[in-house]
Amino acid sequence: MRPAILNPLFADITALAGVGPKIAALINRVAGPRVVDLILTAPINVVDRSFQPKIADAPAGKILTLRARIDRHDPPPKGKRLPYKVICSDDTGFVTLVFFHARADYLQKILPEGETRLISGRVEEYKGGRQMAHPDYIVDPEAESEMPLYETVYPLTAGLTANVMRKAVGEALKRAPDLPEWQDAEYLKRRRWRDWKGSVLELHRPKTPDNIALSAPVRQRLAYDELLANQLALFLIRRARVRSRGRVIKGGGDKRAAAAKALPFAMTDAQRQALKEILDDMASGERMVRLLQGDVGSGKTIVAFFAALAAVEAGAQAAIMAPTEILARQHLESLTPFLKAAGVTMDVLTGRDKGAARQTKLDAIAAGDIDIVVGTHAVFQEDVAFKDLALVVIDEQHRFGVHQRIALTQKGPRPDLLVMTATPIPRTLALTAYGDMDVSQITEKPPGRRPVDTRAAPLSRLDEVVAAIKRATGKGDQAYWVCPLVEESDMLDLTAAEDRFESLKTVFGDRVGLIHGRMAASDKDRVMERFHRGELAVLIATTVIEVGVNAPNATIMIVEHAERFGLAQLHQLRGRVGRGEKPSSCILLYKAPLGETAEARIKVLRDTEDGFVIAEEDLRLRGAGDLLGAAQSGFPRFRLADIAAHGELLAAARDDAKMIVEKDPDLKTPRGEALRTLLYLFSRDDAVKLLSAG
Repeated sequence: MRPAILNPLFADITALAGVGPKIAALINRVAGPRVVDLILTAPINVVDRSFQPKIADAPAGKILTLRARIDRHDPPPKGKRLPYKVICSDDTGFVTLVFFHARADYLQKILPEGETRLISGRVEEYKGGRQMAHPDYIVDPEAESEMPLYETVYPLTAGLTANVMRKAVGEALKRAPDLPEWQDAEYLKRRRWRDWKGSVLELHRPKTPDNIALSAPVRQRLAYDELLANQLALFLIRRARVRSRGRVIKGGGDKRAAAAKALPFAMTDAQRQALKEILDDMASGERMVRLLQGDVGSGKTIVAFFAALAAVEAGAQAAIMAPTEILARQHLESLTPFLKAAGVTMDVLTGRDKGAARQTKLDAIAAGDIDIVVGTHAVFQEDVAFKDLALVVIDEQHRFGVHQRIALTQKGPRPDLLVMTATPIPRTLALTAYGDMDVSQITEKPPGRRPVDTRAAPLSRLDEVVAAIKRATGKGDQAYWVCPLVEESDMLDLTAAEDRFESLKTVFGDRVGLIHGRMAASDKDRVMERFHRGELAVLIATTVIEVGVNAPNATIMIVEHAERFGLAQLHQLRGRVGRGEKPSSCILLYKAPLGETAEARIKVLRDTEDGFVIAEEDLRLRGAGDLLGAAQSGFPRFRLADIAAHGELLAAARDDAKMIVEKDPDLKTPRGEALRTLLYLFSRDDAVKLLSAG
């Protein structure tokens, strides 16, 4: 049960004064539907009105506050659509206040001639004089406190004004309770941090813009709360998993030995080490939940396949979940020679399987006649039952969160779980999403994989690039051409995939294909299949091919508007080529001039092919907010913490959470009870439920 003290915070935002259903819908877009969401939405800026120069010294373009006498009103002539002007002065000069569509009676009331007013807004130069259009505040000096000197700015959306958002946050703060302290008293003292409520109030009522900076003590205190909730939840989930015993899965090794003989190459030391860690986990009797990180083309699939063979040797089944249908079929195709050598059955189950054919597969899976099932999320639908599922492998392009991972292992008696990712994750980020998992890394590439020649060129050289592709495809090579948008956009001057497809059709005819995220899965697969078979010379695509297929003849990767892509994404795209014997190249086309960050990104890509180095640089250049694009849905979205800025706090939160779970695993001490409140505050209540579930 959620502690009663938090109930006012978990009310709907329509409970706040001045927030009706329409405004609530807008606030929901930028913050969330509950009162607590407003409190946990940090200001993004502070408007400073404390600067009060004389009129003659007022710099143009800066927000400031003037103390001026109202000299005269200058309304427009009747029938003329001109602005209403009010002339004001001090002992150094004049300023004109300008109002459009104004009501004269209202202006005469708030700006009475001969009196002095505090007027705040942005001063501009106009025809040799100073003017201020529509001041933000006009206040009688005797009521000076009515004008905030420091005004918070929050994220907004179309239709939601800064004032409405500010008032809603103010109403939400009235509900902030005094909560029991969950932080270690010594640590609080050392950091000179305030209590939770004091920190929240200070964050939303800053005295200077420095108060809301990521390095400000109040922001650090609240970020640490959020990071501690995240780490504590992960440790509790891990503990619950260890307590729910796994099973000993230990095969005789005969099938693995037969498959190894059929391999056309020897595994790298890194692959062998990762496999050993996985097999030791499977044989331990504790539930395995392991993340296998490996760069593009480092050979993760073979490692996962040998782990699956160990499960089959033990008389059980394995399931491998691939991100797309075509990749699932490609796994089957590439593994077939080794399956035959090992005498193991494997089949594909996807959303495309229908009717009687699907039922036949389901019956075979339930009877245990299919040893390894590879498929898309269709594998985890309710009607799919395994005879004895011992190992689940997830290709982490889905980027499932921790609770989905728990759900996916309901298909067998506590099966082991191996999650794979081809996007090396910065260490700090991995701790927030995969802190409940053990990690194996494949840091070397299989011998024979050639480095990809990476170059950058301005878009003005487009014709040369097209001519070079024409020469290469004439020799049987294939090329990917990646565009950032599907259709032309008025707002962004970017070439869309559809437009590029039309322009390249004039050069390559029907040997050019198009694939993007808005197409039906079956249409995407059909185009990918044609490219895989070599029927298409050029494949125009949006980033859907990041997860892509293995096309050994694809030797050229063109990324158009490369300046708009993240580093890790560019590295993933580059990894689609260089998979065969031929030398490969990646050309990053950019719109000149390049910004500083884009230039740094392209330099990193040209300097290294190490995905782990690239991941850390990406985090440094972009910060965690941008890195966690919509696709990375498995990563927690932090509201107050910033992983790039608060890495040191994350490490401290991890150590603290580990110690808490070791000393007070059921959170029964006074601090433990307060920590339960913290978990609920940041919606990590699933971890609290695991405490009661044992």
